[in-house]
Order: sequence, then structure tokens, then C-alpha cells
Amino acid sequence: MFTSALRSIISFLTFVIFFQAVIKQFSTTGYERSDSIVIDEVELQRHQQLEKLYTSTRSVRDFQKDIVRAAEGLVSIGNKHIEVGTKFSEDCYRYGSENNASDEALRKAASLYGGALRNIEKEYEDFNRILSSQTIDPLRAMAMGGPLEDA
Repeated sequence: MFTSALRSIISFLTFVIFFQAVIKQFSTTGYERSDSIVIDEVELQRHQQLEKLYTSTRSVRDFQKDIVRAAEGLVSIGNKHIEVGTKFSEDCYRYGSENNASDEALRKAASLYGGALRNIEKEYEDFNRILSSQTIDPLRAMAMGGPLEDA
């Protein structure tokens, strides 16, 4: 009775050890333990190509993020330029329309310059809006999109 119980335990342990060895063999990818699995050369080359592709894709995504940050900086500077230019154009226009005591030619020139500058600033504003909506927003969506593993 004792020997049959011992045999069944030994048989069970042998099965468990065999089962663990099989699980271990099939659970590794072959790249962690090259001594336990013979690696197919083509498979290794494909794996290396995928690693290179992943690395280059990550580099491109980082480059896209850098471009988005630079373009956002350009739009931010443009908005500040528009703000300052609009204030200056309003001041010129106001100077031309409110100063009756000064030289007539200077008043007229300041008023015309202020009006022209206001139109230019509106064009800059339109340009910034178009740049943001048609270029930066799609690029931002692409760069900040889904995880790289989905690519």
C-alpha cells in the first residue's frame, strides 16, 4: 500500500515536471532562451525587421510631435503678433481720427495706416486659423493618436 502510494506520487510528480517542461518550452518566444528552442533564421530576421520598424515608427511619431509643438509655437507667436498689431492699428486709427489740432497730413496718414494695418492683421488672423485647422489639428490628431502598438 505504501509503495503503491509512493509510485502514484512519483508518477504524478513525473507528469507535473513533464507538463511544466512542455509549458516552459512553448511559453518562451525563443529569444529569451535560445538554448531551449532552435530559432528559425527567417523568424529571427523577421523579428529584427519588426524591431527596426517599431523603432523607426517611434522616431517618426516623436518627430511629428516636435513638428506639432513647433507649429503651435508659430501660431502662438502669430496670435501675439496679431494682438500687438491690432492694438497698434487701433491706436493709429484713433490718433488720426481724434487729433484735430495736429498736422492734417499726419492725421490722414495715421488713419489710413491704421486702417490698412487692421486689414493686414485680419489676414494674419485668417492665415493662423487656416494653418491651425487644416494643418496643425490633423497632424496633432495623427501624432497624438492611438498607441504605437496599433500601428
